[in-house]
Amino acid sequence: MALEAQGRDRDEQSLPEFSKSHSESAFSQAVVGNGWPSEDAEKESIRARAPAAEQRSPGQRRHLSPQREALSLKRDREDEAEPPRNGLLRRHLLGFFAGLFIFILVAAVGYLYWDYAKRFESTDDAFIAARQFAISPKVSGYLTAVPVTDNQHVAAGDVLARIDERDYRVALEQAEAQVASAEAGIQNIDAQIKVQEAQIASNQAQLAQAQAALVFAQQQAARFQYLAQKGAGSVMNAQQYSAQLNEQEAAVQSAKANLALAQRQIVSLKAQRESAVANLAQAKAQRDQAQLNLSYTTIIAAEPGRVVQLSAAVGQFAQAGTNLTMFVPDEIWVAANFKETQLDAMRSGQPVSLTIDAYPERTIRGHVASVQPGSGTAFSLLPAENATGNYVKIVQRVPVKISMDDPPTDVALGPGMSVVPTVQVSSAPSLLEQLRAYL
Repeated sequence: MALEAQGRDRDEQSLPEFSKSHSESAFSQAVVGNGWPSEDAEKESIRARAPAAEQRSPGQRRHLSPQREALSLKRDREDEAEPPRNGLLRRHLLGFFAGLFIFILVAAVGYLYWDYAKRFESTDDAFIAARQFAISPKVSGYLTAVPVTDNQHVAAGDVLARIDERDYRVALEQAEAQVASAEAGIQNIDAQIKVQEAQIASNQAQLAQAQAALVFAQQQAARFQYLAQKGAGSVMNAQQYSAQLNEQEAAVQSAKANLALAQRQIVSLKAQRESAVANLAQAKAQRDQAQLNLSYTTIIAAEPGRVVQLSAAVGQFAQAGTNLTMFVPDEIWVAANFKETQLDAMRSGQPVSLTIDAYPERTIRGHVASVQPGSGTAFSLLPAENATGNYVKIVQRVPVKISMDDPPTDVALGPGMSVVPTVQVSSAPSLLEQLRAYL
């Protein structure tokens, strides 16, 4: 009996330490597994806190005290009366259906977004472009007026600068005087030609008169030659009329020579007239050039646009070709560098929405004007040579010209400003658009 009592005392002393460690292990497993102990975990923890001897079989509990044995029997009955635990789905039915609904909703929204986004192509490698150019005078001189300022918008025909025009006006007057002199010379030659034509007519009349007198002299000489041969007339008369015949023949030759001289003279006058006409044309060309030089003293805008980087000032001596200012026309477009893999469905005329970084609250409408037939590197100063060295395939970018349908006029848009274009490459309505139209 003494040995049994000592054994019970050892069991009772060792049981608290074992039950304490077992309880802490069970409670820590419940917390680590779920993050927060559940009701089952708490019961398991309470059961673990009981002395290990109380969880033994009835044969093993015969050495326990009556109080501990009663407590152990009570807990065994509670474990037997505890109903079986339900499955995870039954215990969290509401959460399961809520998660399923959220999953379906997210999947539907994702599909609608994908179906809508696949109809568009966008890039952030896009900039506003324009054919800007420098404005320079064609003639030299001192600037007398610069009626514009930096970044000012001007219309076609507006004056940008004026050059002192006095020298060019004097040159124009001299050219006009040369034109008048050439015209007077032509008129003088025309008058000489008319006089010469009258002289030709007179010579022709004299020739006709001489020819008529020659005919009469021929008849007279023949008549008196016949009388002298018959003895009815004197030889002297026959010789006299023969001499008159020779004189008339000489007069005819002289009239013909005068007529030919007059005709040659008119040919010379006509040649002089042609030379005078050429001089007149030259004088007129010099006058027109002087008028152009005078007009170049007023520098005007050829098209509407904006004055940028103005360097001209009143009193400055401007050489011909000197850069006075840069000019940006109103006609601008967007140069978008799309990847070549984005061009499969891109065609001219497709609508484009443009977002400018400087004005993100505005959306500008446009359309695809054209697609460059070749990548950007193919037209660079030093194009890539893929036939040499090691080759690594790189997706190329192709410039696409996009025209603006409604460019804003109340803000400043110029070359180099960043744009994000979005091209609608498919005209078929998406499912989201169909739902909007239906709703």
